[in-house]
Amino acid sequence: MGLQFIKMHGISNNFIIVDCRGSGRMPDKALMTAMMHRQTGVGCDQVIPIMPPETPGTDCFMRIINYPTGNEAEACGNATRCVADYLMRDKGEDRVVIQTLGGLLECTRAENGLITVDMGVPRLEWHQIPVAKQCDTLHMPVKCSYKLVKDMPVGVNVGNPHAVFFVDDVEHFPVTEIGPELETDPFFPAKANIEFAKVLDRHTIR
Repeated sequence: MGLQFIKMHGISNNFIIVDCRGSGRMPDKALMTAMMHRQTGVGCDQVIPIMPPETPGTDCFMRIINYPTGNEAEACGNATRCVADYLMRDKGEDRVVIQTLGGLLECTRAENGLITVDMGVPRLEWHQIPVAKQCDTLHMPVKCSYKLVKDMPVGVNVGNPHAVFFVDDVEHFPVTEIGPELETDPFFPAKANIEFAKVLDRHTIR
């Protein structure tokens, strides 16, 4: 019997979703790694096994398996939104609570079919992100080779590590070139999501 799954994405962050609530068993890690390969498998950023709930009041326990290492992340906002949409359709409800290694995440269905998730309080200390050495996480000593980036990035953990560069022209920034250069920088022992942002006003960031 083959493994049943669906593929979903949240703003192009793409996942293989495997509903394991019936069996209570995660797929073998070797199989998940093979499925994630973009040339020889299905291809995705992460495999997301949906496990039976372990905490009263929750709808499932979501696991997050990274490619290509097979290691496990604590939380992922886009994966959570995908799983929430899947569960809401299955249950016929507009609210679910998903347990992750990073805590409980409450999700609701918003207007136009969008899904919102409360990721909780961001973690800002250097060892919480984590980074390789103690530093001011508002000005992390990570250098970008692109000459138009003058400032150091801001570090934050919202279930996984992020480094955010604030730039003047976010629309034409070479994200696909600079992102891969920095996500595996030794300064980030658990790797990092690299973002580029522009402050439009006191209430809006692009």
